[in-house]
Amino acid sequence: MNETPHTLGSARTLWELVTRRAALTPDRPVLLQEDRVLTFDALRTRSERVAAGLYGMGVRPGTVVAWQLPTRIETALLSFALARLGAVQSPLIPFYRDREVGFALRESKAEFFAVPGVWRGHDHTEMARRLGARGVFEAYDALPDGDPATLPPPPAEGTSVRWIYWTSGTTSDPKGVLHTDRSLIAGGSCLAHALRLSSDDVGSMAFPYAHIAGPDYTVMLLLYGFPAVMFEHFALPDALAEYRRHGVTVAGGSTAFYSMFLAEQRRQPGVRVIPTLRLLAGGGAPKPPELYHCVVREMGVQLTHGYGMTEAPMITMGDPEDTPENLATTEGRPPAAMEIRIVDGEIRLRGEAVCQGYLDPAQTAAAFDEEGFLRTGDLGRLTGSGHLVLTGRLKDVIIRKGENISAREIEDLLTAHPAVADAAVIGLPDRARGEMVCAVLEQPPDTAPLTLSEVVSFLRAKGLSVHKLPERLEVVEALPRNDTLRKVLKYKLRERFSRPLP
Repeated sequence: MNETPHTLGSARTLWELVTRRAALTPDRPVLLQEDRVLTFDALRTRSERVAAGLYGMGVRPGTVVAWQLPTRIETALLSFALARLGAVQSPLIPFYRDREVGFALRESKAEFFAVPGVWRGHDHTEMARRLGARGVFEAYDALPDGDPATLPPPPAEGTSVRWIYWTSGTTSDPKGVLHTDRSLIAGGSCLAHALRLSSDDVGSMAFPYAHIAGPDYTVMLLLYGFPAVMFEHFALPDALAEYRRHGVTVAGGSTAFYSMFLAEQRRQPGVRVIPTLRLLAGGGAPKPPELYHCVVREMGVQLTHGYGMTEAPMITMGDPEDTPENLATTEGRPPAAMEIRIVDGEIRLRGEAVCQGYLDPAQTAAAFDEEGFLRTGDLGRLTGSGHLVLTGRLKDVIIRKGENISAREIEDLLTAHPAVADAAVIGLPDRARGEMVCAVLEQPPDTAPLTLSEVVSFLRAKGLSVHKLPERLEVVEALPRNDTLRKVLKYKLRERFSRPLP
């Protein structure tokens, strides 16, 4: 049988997908990073050696292995080595700190924890030991190595839970989202087919590989047989040289990335910032319609935006051949394998790409309705053509640069400050970030007004991750509340403090 992206998508496991692609195009590159090139065959052979090294350390099928590593070729090798073994892996975003990492390690009962050592000024090894993590090992440059002949057979089915991803959701503690190889393959397949990519494309990974987008994107590379440039640390304009050097045709990640590329384009109007670029694509945060039109007009490329979440990495995606109106104002259409139902305005989902639930059985029971549809907590509507329009969120969550941030977690910390009587944390529209974190404080009488720097220093001392720190502070005489339970009316705060996007 001749393999195609559609037949490859039928692979039972991620490892089967790797081996089938390696047999098809062994010498073609899959990952590019600075001067390094990893081919599809090298991905298979080197991952097997890493798997053997892990096996020698005691990692077995079903062993829970957490890893907190940057976007590097070594990270992909370690992840696929764990997939080869059939271990359960729990990726953690590199900028998570004690609160999130400690919780994830405890809840997942991780037996091993791979860290990068000292990375970008933070000692991950010391943090892991401080948290009492088990089986700590560094996996930045050097990876475990062994003889593949010692390995047991690879996993034969892809419906067992082998992935635990973490999302803040609407609670103060993260939620462990349970995925299978098949759910990740389904998500990546939907993304790849929606974007109409080909083996001639060159992609890019400027986001954390530990994000759910990591396997989503890698599945796309395996299906279509094209490479992607990996960025350990993404910053513009520094990264532009790598985009140009490797001839990237598809870039993006989220609304923040579109804005950054557009800002660079505006530095040199009329000169294409990345000559080979033809498509910006992503999701994870609201996209203002005017941003779509600016990108198309000023950069001369197409922009397709989609809707996804940790629980279902690809729900809808814009089609590059769709109308400008649909691409600007909707999140695209769902693939045939994704069912969307709107119940009282809430978006509900059912399909193979949807997660199996959460580590906490009570959270799973609350998240799925009696027909097996996932309650997303997001509000939306379907147009007559089947396009999804997002209209709001039931969940009190802020989406900043594609990452979910729990407002309650920040509020709980703020109310511990002696100069804070009550606090409300809201997301405000922001062109660069999608949303910015704004803290609105009610202070006790005769208290000196707090400054943003004081609030940020206090939250840092409490161990809050950098990406959750407020970027804006407002102090009010009294928070608006309803007349029954005196619940803070956050929509009034959003109305008051939102500003038109520039």
